[in-house]
Amino acid sequence: MNPLMKILEKTSKSVEDAIEEALQELGADRSMVRIEVLDEGSKGLLGFLGARTARVRVTYLQQPLEEGRAFLQKLLDAAGLKSEISATMQDENAVLEIFGDDVAALIGRRGQTLDSLQYLVNIVANRNAEEKQRLIVDVEGYRKRREESLRRLALRMADKVSKDKKKMILEPMTPQERRIIHTTLQNVSNVSTYSEGEDPYRRVIISPENRD
Repeated sequence: MNPLMKILEKTSKSVEDAIEEALQELGADRSMVRIEVLDEGSKGLLGFLGARTARVRVTYLQQPLEEGRAFLQKLLDAAGLKSEISATMQDENAVLEIFGDDVAALIGRRGQTLDSLQYLVNIVANRNAEEKQRLIVDVEGYRKRREESLRRLALRMADKVSKDKKKMILEPMTPQERRIIHTTLQNVSNVSTYSEGEDPYRRVIISPENRD
């Protein structure tokens, strides 16, 4: 049995009543549980002779966002960082954002420490989940600022390539960062982008549109 799952068996006069009692005790809604009807019950003869109560088993399924937040908080506490974590949904992404004193140290060079932390949180959060969910871990809005910085860089370098007719080789980036560069420039005229090299040294090249 998965130790992270909470399982309740409830009996009541009807299946629906038994389910509702279990949901209230778990503090969950139906989308967060698996329901098994063990006995639909019976009113019996004349409404009472041989009557059986309904019995259900309700399993609270692991929620990746909750598990990820709890695991991340344990890591931060163990590191002695006074911090708070906000858990939100942004578009289709689940975001765990860290706030507090000295948390900037979690970012690392070009976000490498933060990416490693995010990778670890995703493994733990989804290890027993029936429906996996990608979690984004951020520190005080760093990823948004980094994205905006990369977009400005992409446009500035594209303008230079367009004028000088010479390709530009950018610094090594993570797959997510390279994707930002490619996406930013995909509709920019006179230049094209591609990647070369192997991770973690893979780079984006911005080239004049009609390269040899």
